[in-house]
Amino acid sequence: MRGTEIAFAGRSNVGKSSLINSLTGRKALARTSRTPGRTQELIFFQGPQDLVLVDMPGYGYAAASKEKKKAWTGLIHAFLQGRANLARIYLLIDARHGLKDTDEPIFATLDRAAMNYQFVLTKADQVKPAELETRLGEVQAALAKHPAAFPQVLATSAHSGGGLPELRAAIVRLCRERR
Repeated sequence: MRGTEIAFAGRSNVGKSSLINSLTGRKALARTSRTPGRTQELIFFQGPQDLVLVDMPGYGYAAASKEKKKAWTGLIHAFLQGRANLARIYLLIDARHGLKDTDEPIFATLDRAAMNYQFVLTKADQVKPAELETRLGEVQAALAKHPAAFPQVLATSAHSGGGLPELRAAIVRLCRERR
């Protein structure tokens, strides 16, 4: 464990790998797929100045056996335990679908572990502005129930680049605070 780790978590096919690719400006750094559940392990990407990005397996529906899903769920829980250099988990929510029942157990797990996490809406370019505002309001309201959640919600689009400067700035601030 070295450097400042920033992890990206969320339901399968929420756009974790696409967001990592867009943040880094590399089209194929993190492997993307249309099939849910392709990322089945923790994938670490070394960035500049001791920054480490972590692409986590998705939760919810996945094209994988129950045994495999159970194994990578255990892996995620083990990763979250005692990870002193994990600065924040960005919990990605698809702006087209909003919060789902499958999200709540993850929020509870992160709250119990006292992990600092922040909600990020992905695919914001694929919804109308009024719908995006509704989603942002729903997620903001959900924050009140989760003590470990960072109070600001970000909306991003890996496709259009919307919200990426704000997310990059948040990551830079985290890294500076950790030095």
